[in-house]
Amino acid sequence: MKKTSAKELSQLVARIEACRICRDAPRGAPLPHEPRPVVRVSPTAKILIAGQAPGTRVHATGLPFNDPSGDRLRLWMGIDRDTFCDTRRIAIVPMGFCFPGLDSRKADLPPRPECRAAWHDELMAALPQIETVLVIGMYARDYHFARLGLDRFSKMPMTEAISNWREFAPVKPRLFLLPHPSWRNTGWLKKNPWFDTEILSQLRAEVARHVTGQSAAT
Repeated sequence: MKKTSAKELSQLVARIEACRICRDAPRGAPLPHEPRPVVRVSPTAKILIAGQAPGTRVHATGLPFNDPSGDRLRLWMGIDRDTFCDTRRIAIVPMGFCFPGLDSRKADLPPRPECRAAWHDELMAALPQIETVLVIGMYARDYHFARLGLDRFSKMPMTEAISNWREFAPVKPRLFLLPHPSWRNTGWLKKNPWFDTEILSQLRAEVARHVTGQSAAT
């Protein structure tokens, strides 16, 4: 496979940022506001954060994880905001590039399906250097685990799938399946202390290996 150049990757990102499919040719109801795709990639980033979709604050600022969920995610990773925002080291590709809007209860709607169908396969093929993927939530799990032949984990309840991390730890790129870092999941974290003691220690060591060159724990 021909390696994607920095220029070709930049051109692909420009096409994504200009995308208006969910407004002009939607699957179902059109996006209720002007699209503002959010994606951060580079030819050198070894870590990929695969989230769900931007929220209201990210839509307003264009900065991914620019909210309390991002604060918790950075805590999980053991890095500061400057490192997190360094696209040379960390790529961010949500399953939906635009804020999908709110439902009747003022909760975020699911990621728009148009993004995955139109862009994700091409974008993943353009990022062969990625070594570690933080898979956040159900929608990212269903896509990234399927593309690596791990569909069986998508059939499990989320907690069960996360707890089976040892089974997919040897897969390359390495996958870390995470719950959404929303503060709404504080109760889940309290009920599942093994997530902190088993998985987050592994995650921080893996992030440190890429960010500082330290060896990851085994």
